[in-house]
Amino acid sequence: MSAVRNESLRFSLRQLEIFIAVASTGTTAEAGPVLAMSQSAVSAALKALETNHNAELFDRIANRLVLNPTGRQLEVRARVLLEEARQLQAELLSTSPSGDLNISASFTIANHLMVDYLAAWLSRYPMAKVDITPGNTPDVVTKILNRESELGLIENETNAKGVDLIPWVEDELFAFCAPSHPLAQRGRLTETDILRVDWILREPNSGARSLFDQVFASLVPQLRVRLELRHNEPILRAVEQELGVGCLSEKVLAPHLEQGALVALALPKKLRLRRKFYFCQRRQRHHRPEVTEFLNLCRGAQ
Repeated sequence: MSAVRNESLRFSLRQLEIFIAVASTGTTAEAGPVLAMSQSAVSAALKALETNHNAELFDRIANRLVLNPTGRQLEVRARVLLEEARQLQAELLSTSPSGDLNISASFTIANHLMVDYLAAWLSRYPMAKVDITPGNTPDVVTKILNRESELGLIENETNAKGVDLIPWVEDELFAFCAPSHPLAQRGRLTETDILRVDWILREPNSGARSLFDQVFASLVPQLRVRLELRHNEPILRAVEQELGVGCLSEKVLAPHLEQGALVALALPKKLRLRRKFYFCQRRQRHHRPEVTEFLNLCRGAQ
């Protein structure tokens, strides 16, 4: 075994907590009440952390402690390490899983897919507290990276650094119109039609809109986009009132098509709007058992 592996740790989790508190407040005096410690004790612990590693972590600027490059690097790693330690402690102290979940999901997933999975989950954990925050894909990724949510569910791939994606279910977007629309009887759109109709679409950066713009890239500059809306329901209502042609997930449209309230319009084959939904999690994330179990439940119920 190497000497590095045998060497005792030169810091404690408490020292890291003190370091983070000082980094957040900017002074040992302000960090003291946060930590329930005296200023002198905070200063001594911080000094020991720096001395043990022969490294300064702060620049002293106008009576404030400001992280230097070494300190900023440590802060990122320390926050991750402390979060993992708190999760481990919670698991060791808990006699049984609570079933609580803190999830972020794209609007389509949150509003149209999650109910069935949550019903199955709550049948297992009837006392669980479930917090689902809807947003578009960038919103969800940001919450994952900021550790505001434990698990994300998004509609498109993302190139964001620091997250891992796990493929989930297949989806397809359909163009659609009101039954009274002139194109309803024909049931399809030609490229000429695509350029002539008024479109009612999701907002830029949403999963649905990103895919639409990608597939229709050569036509986008000529498209007549009449409305851009952040939620699916207003789009459905606007199309029902013949304000234009919409484009949404089959999972959103299915009940409306079955009831005859809306009519699907087939697109040219080269413009098919197929995609996958993904689970999104922070890279090197260690989930609580409940979160892993929920993820497995969703994957197993595909």
